Amino acid sequence: MRREILEKLSIITQEEQEILDGNQVIQKDLYATEKAFVIRSEKMMEKGRLIEIRPHTRFAYFPKHRHDYIEIIYMCTGTTTHIINDGKKVVLNEGELLFLSQNAYHEILPAKEEDIAVNFIVLPEFFDVALEMLGDDNIIGEFVADSLRSGNGSTEYLHFQVADVITVQNLVENMVWSILYKQPNRRKINQATMGLLFVQLLNYTERIVRNEDKQYESGLVLSVIRYIEENYRTASLTEVCGQLNQSMGRLSKLIKAQSGSTYQELLQNKRLNKAAELLERTKLSIADIIYQVGYDNSSYFYRLFKERFLMSPKEYRQLHNGK
Repeated sequence: MRREILEKLSIITQEEQEILDGNQVIQKDLYATEKAFVIRSEKMMEKGRLIEIRPHTRFAYFPKHRHDYIEIIYMCTGTTTHIINDGKKVVLNEGELLFLSQNAYHEILPAKEEDIAVNFIVLPEFFDVALEMLGDDNIIGEFVADSLRSGNGSTEYLHFQVADVITVQNLVENMVWSILYKQPNRRKINQATMGLLFVQLLNYTERIVRNEDKQYESGLVLSVIRYIEENYRTASLTEVCGQLNQSMGRLSKLIKAQSGSTYQELLQNKRLNKAAELLERTKLSIADIIYQVGYDNSSYFYRLFKERFLMSPKEYRQLHNGK
């Protein structure tokens, strides 16, 4: 993908900056209008649009949700890990595509700064031209039709491992460029381009992955992340190993392999982000905050905090409280 596009997509968004500043929880009201976490197209695009793109939100665990549109995710650089319908793990690598139906629930493990993904938000009407070009007697046409039906369709997702297919890469890049830079007549151009993309993907149906052999292992790692979220103050690897009936060595390896971080790194990141949140939003003393987030060695906490935020807790509070 062209450098100018990557540079534009890699800019830290306001939401991401707030996460980096300590608000580690995804703000659901930016995406949904009701308690159930269903991401609404009206929140994601201007009225009258049929397709939009937005970079995937990095640096935080994105909780279980579904969409009222078809989502197509393209991995520009790095990787993201998706857990679909509570067990199916999909690792999306650079140059790969993931199609998610409206009926699929998924959650996403935290992405790093270099993990840049583009989410295509696509309303049903947009696919009219593409489906005419494609026909309906094929796996992609069936996927789109299934997704648009109420209730569960037979296909929840399509994962295309097509990083080495130049024609596919060029078509995706053309759509990203057209939407990002608001090309004139982009709706017609992109509808035709989507049709060409579908036709090209039909040449590589052997590259589609729909099943995951390690659902149990990915479920274990997701349980660890949830455990840390809920018990960060007193969390211990020994305790979670006991809860999951796993040896410490095996679980540690699984956590590192699937999240890219060690258990201690995940716990430390959660505690420091919570401390930053408390500094910003409460009047608790720094000593009380250190205790609240689970540290009993203040010198160690101060060192970790400065390494993470490049300033002391006192400086962080002054900066974010405008004092």
